[in-house]
Amino acid sequence: MSSPSSGSPEREGGPMAVGRLESLSSPAGLDGDPPSMGSPVLSPDSSSHDAALSAPAASPADSENLSPDELELLAKLEEQNRLLEADSKSMRSMSGSRRNSGSSLVSSSSASSNLSHLEEDTWILWGRIVNEWEEWRRKKDKLLKELIRKGIPHHFRAIVWQLLGNATDMPVKNQYSELLKMSSPCEKLIRRDIARTYPEHEFFKGQDSLGQEVLFNVMKAYSLVDREVGYCQGSAFIVGLLLMQMPEEEAFCVFVRLMQEYRLRELFKPSMAELGLCIYQFEYLLQGLEIIFRVGMAILQYNQTDLIQLDMEGMSQHFQKVIPHQFDSCPDKLILRAYQIKYNPKKMKKLEKEYTTIKNKEMEEQIEIKRLRTENRLLKQRIETLEKESAALADRLIQGQVTRAQEAEENYVIKRELAVVRQQCNTASESLERAQGTIRELQQQKVASH
Repeated sequence: MSSPSSGSPEREGGPMAVGRLESLSSPAGLDGDPPSMGSPVLSPDSSSHDAALSAPAASPADSENLSPDELELLAKLEEQNRLLEADSKSMRSMSGSRRNSGSSLVSSSSASSNLSHLEEDTWILWGRIVNEWEEWRRKKDKLLKELIRKGIPHHFRAIVWQLLGNATDMPVKNQYSELLKMSSPCEKLIRRDIARTYPEHEFFKGQDSLGQEVLFNVMKAYSLVDREVGYCQGSAFIVGLLLMQMPEEEAFCVFVRLMQEYRLRELFKPSMAELGLCIYQFEYLLQGLEIIFRVGMAILQYNQTDLIQLDMEGMSQHFQKVIPHQFDSCPDKLILRAYQIKYNPKKMKKLEKEYTTIKNKEMEEQIEIKRLRTENRLLKQRIETLEKESAALADRLIQGQVTRAQEAEENYVIKRELAVVRQQCNTASESLERAQGTIRELQQQKVASH
């Protein structure tokens, strides 16, 4: 899943990928639809506020479900947006000319006034949506999706995300405080990685910051709820993004819903089997794959001058801290540059075949290496067995030689003793013969005397 803060793609998309999510107006993962590129913050200095705040045109089917007040409010939003766009164009035109400053001030004041009315109307509309959520989901679902894609106001984002994920009344919320009192086997790992999650964001900056503490709490609680997944570093970036918008208990509930109901947990399992499947399926989404290459090349071309002057560490820091914020004010600029990149499908197909050939060759080599390693291991085991047998035979040989030496020494001693005994026997025999001769002489003398 490499650490995300160090530029690794980890069982995680890394801070750069998740950082882009922060700039989106709606949680597309909850809705099942692709996100828009509108700015999430309603501010006059946002260069894309006209895209983020514009109300979608209601379809005939949706118009039938809208009340007269809602239709009037949508019409006002569209009218205010057109006026705001006209004033913005007028301001850009005047900034390039040498007209008097009074005209510019009047135009600026008009734009600010229009934006203020637009913000007020947007708040009224979203307040009504939140209060009548079930009715909107049931009767005006298509219009609701379009409004979400255009941008959820910042202060409504927390409750709308919970409503979208159906995470407002989950039983697991009541267990949260008890889970925090328990001990998790992942605590040390979570604590180690917390500082590497959005390290430059003000909420998470600092060792003992509130952001790091609540992030630790949510990750610890989830590791106890889902022991199969436990903790995976990449998931902390999702929780961090939720904590930027809502309190920790609500963030915990939304995260549990994302992991279990929207199957994100399958991507963070230790085997990562589902992640491999998603990557394999993604390869067949040609447009999606093509735009990834286009955007990647556009980013590299845009930063070419800076990157060629940096070493590897400098490049890593540049990708982590500079590039994620280059297109915050105007994300459409990146898309336009991306579509200017020449993409050759035939060349990509050729590279794909080359890559497949290389990978197949590597796989064959790996299989051969594995076979040789197995054979080598068996030979080593055989050598060890033979060495043990040889050592045993050597011990037996040495023991036999020692035994024979001892027997030879004993034989030598016995031979010496035998020689002594033979000599003694010969001496005794000679003494016996002399004694017998003496006896015979005495007997003869005795006979002669009679």
